[in-house]
Amino acid sequence: MSLPRHLKETLNSAAHSGPSLSVAQRSNLWPITALGYAWWRARSLTLLGGQAFGLAREAKLFRSLCRPQPGQSWLDAGTSTGFYAGVLAQVGCRVLAADLSAPMLAEAQRREPSDQIDWAMLNLELSGLPSESFDGVTVGATLNETNDPARFLQELSRLTRPGGQLWLMYLPRTAGPLQTLLSKAALGGLSFHDPAWVARQLPGCQRTHLLHVGAVVFERYEKAGAAGLG
Repeated sequence: MSLPRHLKETLNSAAHSGPSLSVAQRSNLWPITALGYAWWRARSLTLLGGQAFGLAREAKLFRSLCRPQPGQSWLDAGTSTGFYAGVLAQVGCRVLAADLSAPMLAEAQRREPSDQIDWAMLNLELSGLPSESFDGVTVGATLNETNDPARFLQELSRLTRPGGQLWLMYLPRTAGPLQTLLSKAALGGLSFHDPAWVARQLPGCQRTHLLHVGAVVFERYEKAGAAGLG
């Protein structure tokens, strides 16, 4: 029997009535997770991509495609230990680095001690922040962990100014057995999506770049409105 299109394109738990936390999100609340995350983050794309792809290469790719400018306002959605927040601060952007986890935010502040960064503990599925607040938004793998990825993407689009940009890094859906297991609520509650599904959650945005690095996808979108920032 043929599955509905949305089930073919995403591995995710059923729709949710309100912002709650997946098992993966709850695990990020543990101090031990925050202590080890930076080590994993520095090596994860090399391991997942099957080629040398460290943080310096990732930062260079982001800067070359998004070209963040001094004085711009950016949101780092699910900052974890602050990688993208630090990259943005180094080029003179003002950054709101948001995460659900107090231990992650504490570790991020220790690693990225910049006056250009404000830190906030927020659930970005329903942030309460004013619409069109940011010139750009970065998402480093948070899309795979959030409890309701469709609502998460819609909220990030709402927060982006017309002409602004959205940068995503995530693991796409492969329908492999490990992804199927990890998508179960009791075993992580992770979600994995086809880029086509992601694009449909951002109807006011146009994708300008789609790059595959092994098992990882990078995407850049521009929000309709004023002239693009890139």
